[in-house]
Amino acid sequence: MNLGDLLIPAAAAGFVLISCALLFMRTNRPRATRTVMRRMSRPDLALTGDITKNDRRRLTGREFLSWFYRLNLLQKLEENLWQAGIYARIIDVLLVILLMFTAGLFAGEAIWGKELLSVAMGAAMASLPIVYIRVRRQKRLKAFAKQLPYALDLIKSSLEAGHTLLRGLQVVVAEFADPISTEFRSAIEQSRLGLPLPRALEEMLKRVPQDDLRLLVVAVRVQAGVGSSLAVIIGRLSEIVRTRQRLQQQIKALTAQSKMSGMLVGFLPIVMLAAFSVIQPSYTDTLFYDPTGQKILEVACVLDALAFLSIRKLLKVKY
Repeated sequence: MNLGDLLIPAAAAGFVLISCALLFMRTNRPRATRTVMRRMSRPDLALTGDITKNDRRRLTGREFLSWFYRLNLLQKLEENLWQAGIYARIIDVLLVILLMFTAGLFAGEAIWGKELLSVAMGAAMASLPIVYIRVRRQKRLKAFAKQLPYALDLIKSSLEAGHTLLRGLQVVVAEFADPISTEFRSAIEQSRLGLPLPRALEEMLKRVPQDDLRLLVVAVRVQAGVGSSLAVIIGRLSEIVRTRQRLQQQIKALTAQSKMSGMLVGFLPIVMLAAFSVIQPSYTDTLFYDPTGQKILEVACVLDALAFLSIRKLLKVKY
């Protein structure tokens, strides 16, 4: 394949990537962010232009998204966006995924010229936004869990000083940084709009699905129904959260060696293949240029990926 054959697919891939970048620089992003924040503040309210509103007669694009939304795929993606702290519209994210898939398709066609490999590269490029959302979500949830015990101590001190729970949450918002301040601020705003505070905390639990936070929500609901000492409950809850996090760190330390061994075993064939390609290229020419060797290499890549997933599944401790 000469340079002229590579120029058109490469230019198409570059154009798609530039369009994807410009999508995130749109001037109406503040309005879209306010729309998403309104949905988070009033979860039972169907807003104008919401993709979940399907009272139109014609099958428009938004109704199609609404039908797709009911499959829980878009709903799950939207929840992941909220949990990651990304307040973007679903249609924008889907457009970015589509553009990334198109860019990967053109790039795979330019590099390999095979339909199967081009589709595989397009799928890999399309998964990059989802991977970014998942990574940012995990990072934000970990930061929230790290701040939670200290926030509980501050709420306990505020309650012991004679303040209400709402005032304690306001102190947490004033003293802590994101993400815990942002989430508690949203709960306070929902409470000011008329939503009961226990229900506002339940809505926050949807945005931050943490087991430690679920304990706080249950404690507030029990206190609202029974009328016990909330300061004592939150103080005990803070100790429980710290104990759980200590156990999590111990489990992570005990499984670190096995995870590293799995990574080494998984990357060893790739490293050896790269080393032989540089030191003695004749050893690997069959894999790269012979049709049978190329099929063997493709099967080896699939098996190596399955090995990574299997090791990750085995080392995931559920408790």
